[in-house]
Amino acid sequence: MKKIFRKKPINDLLLKSGNMQLPKTMGSFDLIMLGVGAIVGTGIFILPGTVSALHAGPGIVFSFTIAAVVCALAALCYSEFSSTVPVAGSAYSYSYIVFGEIIAWLVGWALLLEYGLATAAVATGWSGYFVSLLEGLNIHLPVALTGAFSPENGTYINLPAIFIIFAIGALLSLGMKESTRFNALLVAIKLGVILLFIVVGVFYVKPDNWTPFLPFGMSGVFTGAALVFFAYLGFDAVSSAAAEVKNPQRNMPIGIIGSLLVCTVLYIVVSLVLTGIVPYTDLNVTDPVSYAMHVIDHEWAAGIISLGAVIGMMTVILVMMYGGTRLLMAFARDGLMPKMLAHLSEKRKMPAKNTWLFTLIISFFAGFVPLDLLAELVNMGTLVAFIFVSAGILYLRKNKNLPQDRFKVPFYPVLPILSFILCIFLITQLSLHTWIACGIWFIIGIIVYFTYGKKHSTMNSNTK
Repeated sequence: MKKIFRKKPINDLLLKSGNMQLPKTMGSFDLIMLGVGAIVGTGIFILPGTVSALHAGPGIVFSFTIAAVVCALAALCYSEFSSTVPVAGSAYSYSYIVFGEIIAWLVGWALLLEYGLATAAVATGWSGYFVSLLEGLNIHLPVALTGAFSPENGTYINLPAIFIIFAIGALLSLGMKESTRFNALLVAIKLGVILLFIVVGVFYVKPDNWTPFLPFGMSGVFTGAALVFFAYLGFDAVSSAAAEVKNPQRNMPIGIIGSLLVCTVLYIVVSLVLTGIVPYTDLNVTDPVSYAMHVIDHEWAAGIISLGAVIGMMTVILVMMYGGTRLLMAFARDGLMPKMLAHLSEKRKMPAKNTWLFTLIISFFAGFVPLDLLAELVNMGTLVAFIFVSAGILYLRKNKNLPQDRFKVPFYPVLPILSFILCIFLITQLSLHTWIACGIWFIIGIIVYFTYGKKHSTMNSNTK
């Protein structure tokens, strides 16, 4: 029991990360662009329609607000950790310091679920929008090559989804400096498209469509909050960049909280305009934002928005894949996975082997496995990480030897405890099949740890 709950000293973690030095190329603006790139995707182009139609009505703005509050509290906790321990690995590395190896592994295993499934799911969504875009240009791909393996539906492999994952993997292999430039360009285009929808749509809003504002009551708002929580996934991936950030004590909190603030404002405004243009009962469609433009006969805007959705999802894939590769690097750094996954290429100074391994595995899931029933698993993995990061602040503050110029969560210990409670509340809103599937995933993780990780852990070798 003592071995599996060994805690890693902060100085040891910083030293080990220093030996695998990643170039420090990012500032606060790069981090905000990284966060917005990860967060604004399917959450703004799909969820406002389906959740308002089935669960919350126009009250979806409250759902987004509740989810944002939970994320904001967790974001404050992430900010304190990332400014104190600026290393790769996000919540996994933080848990290693305060809870010990086995808890850190399980948190990291949950994050791997988040990054992996989110990447594959978004790539599948990207494929659908991409195929629709091509059809608008009178280019038709064979149906058999544009969907997950399902012979009864006539689909066998989703080639566009595989293609986009390999394309983003190739981009990441060029290094983070090139990737952040490309991401910033795509984010700028994506934000321009969203602003286009708001500016055009606001003149067609009918306040009568907001009545009743809470057709499903507050229970619908809370259910909606648990579902739109998916829309905020990605800001935690920003903390994975801590080892590559200039002046992390200042820039990490700005990047994490700033990206969350920008996205919350966008979500609320888009939801208000969307439900003001189209009655919420008509919004249960796969492309509600472009659908609203069709309703008001702005076909040109609908086409541009569809293109923006394709671009927007590319940035989500990029940041989620980035978070997954840095998590694998942290596992390998600590000996819980093969050391080759932490090896940096001589030319690009980035973990090329683990980037291509992650690309290969995720492309398989995106190409062959229908992930619609597993989407809630992504929320589960994230909330597990949020819970341990929130509780971890209480233990981190007990260490009086830490630098005092770091960012600190205000109103301690109230806000970390509140974050902990709210994350547990949102987990209780998830379905039973999600709990069962997540339990199976964690059982697999425990088997991997005891058959490989425990034996090869650097902490284990240090105690011999």
